[in-house]
Amino acid sequence: MRVIIAAAGTGGHINPGIAIANKIMEEEKDSEIIFIGTNRGLEVDLVKRAGYELKTIDAYGISRSFTPENIKRLFKTIKSIKSAKEIIKQFKPDIIIGTGGYICVPVFKAANELKIPYVIHESNALPGIATKIFSKKAKKVLLGFKEAKDRLRYTANVVVTGTPTKVKNLKYSIQQVDEKKNELGFDKNKKLVLIFGGSQGAKSINEAVKDLIVKRNKYSNNTISITDKNGNMSTIDLANDDYQIIWAIGKGQYNNIKDEFAKYKIDINNISNVKALPYIYNMEEIMNVADLIVSRSGAMTITEIEKVGKPAIFVPFPYAAENHQEYNARAVENVGAAKVILDKDLNSEILDRTIKEIIENDDELKQMGKRSLLLSVNDVEDRIYAQIKSVATK
Repeated sequence: MRVIIAAAGTGGHINPGIAIANKIMEEEKDSEIIFIGTNRGLEVDLVKRAGYELKTIDAYGISRSFTPENIKRLFKTIKSIKSAKEIIKQFKPDIIIGTGGYICVPVFKAANELKIPYVIHESNALPGIATKIFSKKAKKVLLGFKEAKDRLRYTANVVVTGTPTKVKNLKYSIQQVDEKKNELGFDKNKKLVLIFGGSQGAKSINEAVKDLIVKRNKYSNNTISITDKNGNMSTIDLANDDYQIIWAIGKGQYNNIKDEFAKYKIDINNISNVKALPYIYNMEEIMNVADLIVSRSGAMTITEIEKVGKPAIFVPFPYAAENHQEYNARAVENVGAAKVILDKDLNSEILDRTIKEIIENDDELKQMGKRSLLLSVNDVEDRIYAQIKSVATK
């Protein structure tokens, strides 16, 4: 099979494309696959690391404001249709696969003109502009969220397949989870909260977590005693240090957070019940060990969380195209597998309170995890390959 995959910009578009390419190569080892992207996005690194050739065109995402820069990008994107046609003519693909985003606009336009069949994979609960524009002429529209189908006008060619991910449910036993927590330097008897905001980090999440830790540190080793109406005395830890955190700050923000902590005489490498890291390389293992996950709500992140069956607190990125991250998060919240905190509402108090509301109820924590796992789609790559094969062989 000769295949072109259009994927550019973020890992949420590129990684599904790579997963699809890998599945095709697994099933048909003599296949030839190239990617079309730009010379600016993560595709420059990710596609080449995956072992595929990347052809580039000068396409851009277009906002709705009529600024000189935006008009210039629009003309460049229109011009890139010609470049896409040249690549398609030279490669002669059996099928083109697009994973959403602005790169699909010139590539699908070129495919229409050259009468090459194409398939769209849409990861988000709110379909992007390219998916909406080209869904009717696509041979298949493959969806990561079933909710996306309700937001498309033409649905005769729609199939819900899920979104491919490398993350697996390792199905650790309770004993294995306890052992892993100990290996990581955590107390097996305390809930572990994984917090991250993507490879570069999320500033608002990082600020909330930093403030939460500063407040904990301020009251560390401070307790008060209270007496109830029956004369019984109890002690309250003012630090409220009743859960543990493993926190991926992001390589670009780690040093800034480290310097901020230093102002409060906090050593970032020696915080009680907290492991703060620039990046988590064993993310699959940590996701399987964590009791609760706090993150943005990109389609890939949600897919991974559902795969490991974990409850989540989502803080949608407010500047995502058409606010699609909130749509993603609400789809999970609506079935009781997550809670949503909007970025504008996020602070240390709200984050701390929401974490405690979830982890302090073991039964609800387990139920949220079960609901999350039920959202996960099994055999995603097999489903996607079957749909691609049905188009490519016609």
